Amino acid sequence: MPITIVIPTYNEAENLPNLVSALLSLPLDLSVLVVDDDSPDGTGQIADQLSAQHPQKVFVLHRVGKKGLRSAYMEGFRKAFEIGADAVVQMDADFSHDPAVLTDMASHIASCDVVIGSRYVKGGSLDERWPAWRKLLSAFGNFYARTILSFPLRDVTTGYRMWRREVLQKMPLDRIRSNGYIFLVEMAYVAYLMNYKIHEVPIHFADRRWGKSKMSVRIQLEAAVRIWDVWWHYRDLRRKVHPFEVNMQ
Repeated sequence: MPITIVIPTYNEAENLPNLVSALLSLPLDLSVLVVDDDSPDGTGQIADQLSAQHPQKVFVLHRVGKKGLRSAYMEGFRKAFEIGADAVVQMDADFSHDPAVLTDMASHIASCDVVIGSRYVKGGSLDERWPAWRKLLSAFGNFYARTILSFPLRDVTTGYRMWRREVLQKMPLDRIRSNGYIFLVEMAYVAYLMNYKIHEVPIHFADRRWGKSKMSVRIQLEAAVRIWDVWWHYRDLRRKVHPFEVNMQ
């Protein structure tokens, strides 16, 4: 199954070469699509060099200005379809998502609609170097979103996901309005409301190796407020949803 990894980037020059190398070494039929938001550290130029080295495997979308996560993925999905992907992966560029887990995710995608890399199922974990307050904040944010949305998925805020092509094409992506990290919650919530089969596999969420984190208190507060807008925005789909089991390991 051809798989395209969509990686939004902003100032990931230190991570990108090693990440692309790790991805291309996997025993999978995959390509990498870098969606760069005009990174001032030269990430876009490095992506171009990697594409020149691997012209059939690495592709680059250059965007002017910092446009955000939602539009990066929306443009990335469309390009992935053009490339010929049967499955599309959402993945961070900072090595917080272990590339090796993709082999496990790919083994499940044929029997479900979306595979989620979950920190909060059995076998999942957070970086042991994180202080207790950061782990508590992460767990609470996930619990907060799950509770408000009455959402059975264990990890609704994870950014590590593999989608079947036809699922993304059938989802009402034009209705998804959130930007930033709440965008990830909204996408998973829509998939749940549309009764798609979701499978969670455990991941270890590592702290970034190089570069600076994009997460901030402002982003977290914005997400806490925006979750209520997501709940209200999809009230029509909630009336149609029927219970189903989210598969977890």
